[in-house]
Amino acid sequence: MNHPKRLYAGVAALALVASGAVLAVRVWPGGEAPGSSAVAAEATPTTTPGQLSTSQEAARKKAIDGLLAQRSAALLKGDLKGFMAAVDPKQAALVARQRLLFTNLRKFGFTSLKYATADAFRPVPSLAEKFGSSTFSTRVMMSYQIRGLDPRPVHTDLGYTFMHRPAGWVLIDDTAADEYLSGDGHHQPWDFTEISVVRRGAVVVVVDKKEAGLGTKVAQVAEKAVKSVRKHWARPWNGAVLVVAMPQGDVMSTLWTTGTGDGWTIAAKAVTLFEGEQLGRPVGRPIGSRIVVNPALRKRLDKDLLVHEMTHVATATLGLKAPIWAVEGLAEYVRCRSIEDDPHWTVDPYRKQVKTKYLPKLKALPSSATFDTNADLAYGSSWWIMEYLADKLGEKKLATLYTDLSQNGESILKKDTGLTTAQLVAQAKKFKG
Repeated sequence: MNHPKRLYAGVAALALVASGAVLAVRVWPGGEAPGSSAVAAEATPTTTPGQLSTSQEAARKKAIDGLLAQRSAALLKGDLKGFMAAVDPKQAALVARQRLLFTNLRKFGFTSLKYATADAFRPVPSLAEKFGSSTFSTRVMMSYQIRGLDPRPVHTDLGYTFMHRPAGWVLIDDTAADEYLSGDGHHQPWDFTEISVVRRGAVVVVVDKKEAGLGTKVAQVAEKAVKSVRKHWARPWNGAVLVVAMPQGDVMSTLWTTGTGDGWTIAAKAVTLFEGEQLGRPVGRPIGSRIVVNPALRKRLDKDLLVHEMTHVATATLGLKAPIWAVEGLAEYVRCRSIEDDPHWTVDPYRKQVKTKYLPKLKALPSSATFDTNADLAYGSSWWIMEYLADKLGEKKLATLYTDLSQNGESILKKDTGLTTAQLVAQAKKFKG
């Protein structure tokens, strides 16, 4: 039974989805993504020289880091009183936010969690006016590892402001310095409303507490997507992934854009995590991903809309050198294969469209510029190239090729396939499918 309308909507949605996922992996190593902290850092030099001596600054850092260490230890133990001890009780809104933060973080099951000061900011004018010029605003790096998900700790940054009172340093604000943070600072799933965390096997889903039932449904869909990816991605993957399906549109600073019609709505995005960060900029190799679901689609998410993103998650840790046609082509290959696993579904309408409309126009392997200017041609052609390679090599050797591309770049192509880039394009255009 054919379902071309649903298929086209899924193709268009995931085509745009994948674009966001690749940017998350690829923009940072060569430059700064929009809103990245590298830009913010230029505008926020450290505290004015001469305010404190070097020894005084060191003493302040030691005291605040000690306070932060006590908070992280209290959180891991489930000690609300200990976690709130450093929070100024006079700031009612701050107290409420921090209590909610404690409640949400306790639901994740961290194997490790640490806070530490990173770099100081200029005094925030509104806070300096309210509390005095001695207020101290700093970036705080949160290093955490979620049980069953993260093989190593990952990082996000916070903007905290402290002041010194006779009893010691106290936290007086946790939002005013947000403008100095990296793009996703203070926009983690636990920073909004109270959440529900649903675990189903290796899949973890985060939803608003009022939508706990939705969390169960999304987890079921995500499990099916994981199985499809593992079937067609011939390398070991434990299927561990965190899926965020919350009503807020700016979780992890995700931007949701639409074109014309529902078929062009971005369904979900994969956000890659790295083993280290300095000032919010990824450092080191990728170690995993989170999938963020478009709030507008969270209640009607299906397996097909997740498989593409799950493929990005399954391959994210291999390396950053794979060309974009391989990254997106593989994700589309797995998605289309998973559709045709069901005897009631087919990708024939998509196949026909690619063969008649896009392949005749294909002159070279799709580049980032192609994806920017003609996304339909880029995604369709990349999928078809991967279909050809799967037919030529088989899925196991296709996985080997993709791994080599991820680690060595496109220069490895001829060694693994016997084809130059031009020959690969020519052969893919001849491929009947």
